[in-house]
Formats: sequence, structure tokens, C-alpha cells
Amino acid sequence: MDTLNSGSGKLVGLSFEMGPIRPPSEGGSYSLLIRVTRNCPWNQCTFCYGRPYDHEKFQMRSVDEVKADIDTAGLLCDEIKNVSWELGYNGDINTQVGTALIRRMPQLGNSHSFINVFNWLHSGARTAFLQDADTPIIPTPRLVEIIRYLREKFPSLERVTSYARAKTIFKKKEEDLKDLSCAGLTRLHIGLETGDDELLWKVKKGVTAEEHIVAGRKVMEAGMELSEYIMPGLGGRAMSRQHAENTARVLNAINPDFIRSRPFTPLPGTPLFDVYMNNELELLSPHECLEEMKILIAGLDVTSRICFDHFRNPSYLNAPGQLVHLLKQDYDGYKLPEEKGSLLEFIEKGLRIGEEKFLKTESYQL
Repeated sequence: MDTLNSGSGKLVGLSFEMGPIRPPSEGGSYSLLIRVTRNCPWNQCTFCYGRPYDHEKFQMRSVDEVKADIDTAGLLCDEIKNVSWELGYNGDINTQVGTALIRRMPQLGNSHSFINVFNWLHSGARTAFLQDADTPIIPTPRLVEIIRYLREKFPSLERVTSYARAKTIFKKKEEDLKDLSCAGLTRLHIGLETGDDELLWKVKKGVTAEEHIVAGRKVMEAGMELSEYIMPGLGGRAMSRQHAENTARVLNAINPDFIRSRPFTPLPGTPLFDVYMNNELELLSPHECLEEMKILIAGLDVTSRICFDHFRNPSYLNAPGQLVHLLKQDYDGYKLPEEKGSLLEFIEKGLRIGEEKFLKTESYQL
């Protein structure tokens, strides 16, 4: 059943460019990754400072380059499906097909392009993510052309998403965003981090709270889903309450589809890590982080889903020494306002657990 003809060797030479990051909700769901821009056009946030991109210069890829990558992904799809038919699986992409391919061509195990396309097909080929950090910054007609080409090539796509900077969306014309939505861009992921203007300025986010509100509303009015990312603990002890209260205020004004929690960790190589090492930033203790989250959640008046789909969200060791996540880590999270009370009860439960059992922020340094 796993004997392949020599034609399958075409897979080895097929590859396309991919960037270093994507949201967990676009990786765990095995999205096809298509790189439209390289790196970050802002690259000044002190908690990040180009860390995922090794400080490389921002570049817009040409439409022809991106289309060529989409074509290559299509060829990979065709070859993998051909192998499925050869093996008697009638085009179905399953683990047996993957095992047979790796056994025949072990080098495929090191091919990021093959792995991405195979996993995407295996999961149903329903989602795609446009990389890197701020795809909508490119001229709208070019991005519309890319999205339409992608959807024509892969009609099974149900969702096409991208990261975006709030400043970029703030400057974008409403009709441009509607054009992107009509072309098939279905969701944008925006890093709010905080709704506090003082803290936004301190971490050099390059955008104000009001600009965040305007940008978020524009995305949703254009007919796209919106994921806003928040960063508990970003202001340390000194700014914890204002960070929580003002972040809740901004989220209430936007009412996004998703709110995703990414607790702050000082990462080596970033300016904010140096501030922390110089004792100029006091990190929150596990209970203090929960208290901040309680203030924020209590202040929310939204119909969003709030999600804790990242390993840095609160976790502790139980009696057998197993790591337990205090809050569920699925991509849909808790629906507000319906589950707000239950969510606050989980946080209260966490506050009753001995603080020494929780993983501290410093434990997550990478």
C-alpha cells in the first residue's frame, strides 16, 4: 500500500517562503501560511523590538512573488493528492499518506512547505493566514488581487486572516477595508496590548487609545471579524490598575469578536527586558496578575469571546505536580456577558490557590 512511483519525487523540490510567526489560532488550526510582507514596518515596541524578525528591514513582496508561492502551494497539494490516489486512499489526506511519503523521501520531514501544506490538507484546507506583521499596509489593490487569487486557487477556504497594526487601519480608508472584506479577507488580528495612553507611549506602541478604537470599529464596520490582543502585566505594579481599567474601556468601545490574552514576559533582547533587569520595572506576582485580570474582566461590557489560548496565561502545579491551566486554552474561550460570572469565579479560585504553586512570569523567558 505504501509503494510510490518516482513521480512523487517532485515534492522534494517544491517550496515557498514562510515567515516566522502566526497567531496560535492560525497554527493550531493548520492554516496555510502565505507570506505577503516581510517583517514589521514599525519595529519599535519595547516589549518586542523586532525579536521575531531578527531586526530585518520591512519589505513588501510583489504580487507576482506571492502568486508564485500560491502556485507552488497548489502544486504541493496536487502532488500529495496524487500520492493518496496511488496508495488507494482516493485523494483523502490522512496519516498513512504522510507516513508513506516520509518513508519514501525522509527529506520531506525537514521541508516547512511540505509540512505546512500537508497539515493544512489533513485538517480540511479551510483557513489561510497572510504573513507577516502588517499585511494591510500594502496598497489595497495589490492585496485584493492576492486574496482573490488565493481564493480562486483554493476554493475550499472558509477563512483568510492577517495581522494588522491599528495605526495602519486607522489611516486606511473605509472603502479600502470594505474592498478587502469583499475580496475575502475575513479576520484581522490587532495587538491592542493596553488601552492606557501613558503605557502605550512608554512601550512605544506608536498609536493612541482613540486610534485603537477608531481602527477596531472600522474593521468591524467593513464586515471583517476582529481579534484584539491584550497584555496583562505590561505596566508592572506601578501601572496595573490604570492598565486594566483603560484596556477595558477601549475594548468596550470596540466590542471586538475576540479578546485574546497574552500576558507580558520580559524577553531577552528587548528594551523592556533591560528596563526589568535594571530594576526599573516590578513584575506582577501571580496573584497580582490575577487581580489585574479580575479588574479588567469585571470592567468589560462586551459581547466578545475572551480567550486564553496561550501558554503564558495563569497555570499552577497541583498536588501530583502536574501543570494545570487555570483557564481553558481553546481558541473560542468564554462568551461574554453570558460566561463573565463563571470566568470571574475561576479567577477567584486561582486567588485561593497558594501563590507559590503558580508559574511566575520569569519562568516564561525565552
